[in-house]
Amino acid sequence: MKANNAQANKNTAIKNAINVVKWQDLRSLTRGQIAYNVILPYPFLLLSWWFASQSWYVLACGASYLFFAAAFRQAHDGYHHSLGTGKRTTTGILLLLSVLLITSLHSIRATHMEHHRNPLGDSDIEGSLAKVSWWQAMLGGVTYRLSIYRQGLRLSSRRNQRIAYLEFGLIALVIATALVLSVFPIAVPAIAMSAQVFMYHILTMMLANASVGIIAVWGVHHDCDETVARTERNLLVNFLTFNLLYHVEHHLFPAVPSNHLPQLSKRLDAEVPHLTEARVLPTMANVVDFINHHWHKIKAKYQSNNDSDCPIRKRFA
Repeated sequence: MKANNAQANKNTAIKNAINVVKWQDLRSLTRGQIAYNVILPYPFLLLSWWFASQSWYVLACGASYLFFAAAFRQAHDGYHHSLGTGKRTTTGILLLLSVLLITSLHSIRATHMEHHRNPLGDSDIEGSLAKVSWWQAMLGGVTYRLSIYRQGLRLSSRRNQRIAYLEFGLIALVIATALVLSVFPIAVPAIAMSAQVFMYHILTMMLANASVGIIAVWGVHHDCDETVARTERNLLVNFLTFNLLYHVEHHLFPAVPSNHLPQLSKRLDAEVPHLTEARVLPTMANVVDFINHHWHKIKAKYQSNNDSDCPIRKRFA
């Protein structure tokens, strides 16, 4: 009961605070921004495939990261219909991305909407990893994703379920094709190279999907006492994550496209700075406090052990 009251009080405080922030003008997108949103992940995908075909796997992994992050942003905006495209186009984009990311985005979309309705609540399975330690979030990536699929299918409408099952079928077809080409190689250079690229892409995407829990859930939601999420102000980090770490901004105003989250962050910093204090990456002050805290714990334990070993010193200290 106390936890529910605390959550209700926090939600009320957040709603009252965001009433003073202007945001409606940030919903609109130019044609150039819409084109950017639609095209964004695919140059990185093609680049990763080309590097993999040349067996330059270090460069391929870098390009694959950029593709995954950009595709994750595209899918995320697609969930909220903030890409600037129509519903049918958005559905097509999510279907294509599901195959390329080796994950069913329509099932994830259902749990993501529940995550926004009840962030970090009992029914929020997407945010559940934020309540455990970092190492549990890291190790639980695979089982977490399977739980998301099950919950997503349960929460989905019939139409959304049909699309999700189609995504699972297409993903299985892609994986089966890659395995057949790898196990039964065909003496055609182009096909052999395609099998190599397919297997590389599937493995990297599976690894990336398993890491989503620690980065995109625990990293942006853990220990959020004053608000529902964290945010980031490091310009380079935000550039390399395609604005995905402006997460408290997104939770407070989910209709705002990722393109405009940096502008929204400035307004929040000016109007309600207490909602944007929690950062995704630790600041230098956080690091120093962490080191000092653990140093004092070790020092206290060492001194306690010395006192217990020497009763005379303990008596006359």
